Amino acid sequence: MENDEQSKGERIAKIMARAGLCSRRDAEKWIEDGRVSVNGKRLTTPAYAVMPSDKVMVDGEILREKEPTRLFLYHKPGNLVTTARDEKGRKTIFDSLPRSLPRVVSVGRLDLTTEGLLLLTNDGELSRYLELPATGLRRTYRVRAFGRVTQDQLDKLKGGLRWKGVNYAPMEAKLESKQGGNVWIEITLVEGKNREVRNVMESLELAVNRLIRLSYGPFHLGSMPKGGVLEIRGKVLLDYLSDYFKKANKSQQNIKPKPVQRNGKKA
Repeated sequence: MENDEQSKGERIAKIMARAGLCSRRDAEKWIEDGRVSVNGKRLTTPAYAVMPSDKVMVDGEILREKEPTRLFLYHKPGNLVTTARDEKGRKTIFDSLPRSLPRVVSVGRLDLTTEGLLLLTNDGELSRYLELPATGLRRTYRVRAFGRVTQDQLDKLKGGLRWKGVNYAPMEAKLESKQGGNVWIEITLVEGKNREVRNVMESLELAVNRLIRLSYGPFHLGSMPKGGVLEIRGKVLLDYLSDYFKKANKSQQNIKPKPVQRNGKKA
């Protein structure tokens, strides 16, 4: 049980995430791996509340103060892993990002072969907020899949689906076109469970061979080139995420961004 002083602090994982170091989930793993210390004492559990006067160190370096919140749109190409490190030695999205970007975490993940819009932020708390199903952000994908399906079959997804023991929330799907043995489908969902689109297509006896995320909440891929990065800035960021900033009690001064350099030019 935490004492009164501890109860006034903030959980260490939350502080690490807010500093843009990693997600809360990764912070807890880092703590378990012995990479985090407070006042010279190595932590063994994430159940620790940090006080303003505490000295937090991660991998032997002092945890920096929270930077202004920044959000980036990234057009992820296929065959990149959405992790900081890959045990199989595969290339990650972080190997391909402009060097001028601050340390960022991804908002959720896209599979190795999935293309399209991926959100990146230096604010781990914002990442968590955007990922939560309770936030209600809709994700839209274009799917190319081998097989045959009718619009009537797709309309049944509006009532949700249970597949291989997993319940999926209601979603909207539209048959766009047929191309040889393939069909193109646009599908919109709100949960974003692991491999959700692929599993839903499998339930319809369709084999996905291309998957592109077009939008995430109010943010759209548009005509951004593969590998491109675009920062959502200032008032636009504040307007799009007003609920988050109100909840986090953040001021407009905390979201003044610096331009991203890409190929020697501002993004």
